[in-house]
Amino acid sequence: MFGNGVPETNVTEVPEGAYLLDVREGDEWNAGHAPGAVHIPLGELGQRAGEVPQDRKVYVVCRVGGRSAQAVSALNRSGWDSVNVSGGMQAWEHAGRDMEAGAGEEPRVL
Repeated sequence: MFGNGVPETNVTEVPEGAYLLDVREGDEWNAGHAPGAVHIPLGELGQRAGEVPQDRKVYVVCRVGGRSAQAVSALNRSGWDSVNVSGGMQAWEHAGRDMEAGAGEEPRVL
């Protein structure tokens, strides 16, 4: 659990094909993200929450875990089943999980 009781999981426990919600800013997303992830910046999540499915577990990621913990807390209070990806995209990259970036660039975590 994150310090405020938010459920979390290790990056290696995020299953293939999971609904992965990336709440980082656009420049961070463009630099590198998980293939198949959905991008909704944290500041837009309130208005765009309806785009997030409520019929399956939602894995939420940011750079290191702080913003995603906020998103998980808000989503779970509103009826979603979501979990924070511990260590965020930094941990994702260090675990050797697949990443992609825009315009054929080498993916990296900002």
